[in-house]
Amino acid sequence: VRLVESGGGLVQAGNSLRLACAASGESVSDITMGWFRQAPGKERLLVASIGWLGGVTKYADSVKGRFSISRDDAKNTLYLQMNALEPEDTAVYFCAGTRKYYTLSNTPHAREFGSWGQGTQVTVSS
Repeated sequence: VRLVESGGGLVQAGNSLRLACAASGESVSDITMGWFRQAPGKERLLVASIGWLGGVTKYADSVKGRFSISRDDAKNTLYLQMNALEPEDTAVYFCAGTRKYYTLSNTPHAREFGSWGQGTQVTVSS
């Protein structure tokens, strides 16, 4: 699956952004999709994921209640709505896909995702 992110930018703390990830080659509803982020010098970590066939939606503790992951099957696009942004949210955000199926008991890791977008920079100023 080919993935192309958009929607990043520079915003002030407290504001919102919505990231989009357009997919081609495979349906976003047929695989697990995730958003990850990577700050300079740090590892790439899960922000949110959404499963297929009734699979669960997961969020990093740091974004729960502020971020929301969704997908539009008709547009074959994954979204990440980010509200109440904080300077700590500054990072490059990547969307990714995997055929692995997740339940409540297992957590997605970047190494389990085989398809990646090029990333989009999100910078939150204080």
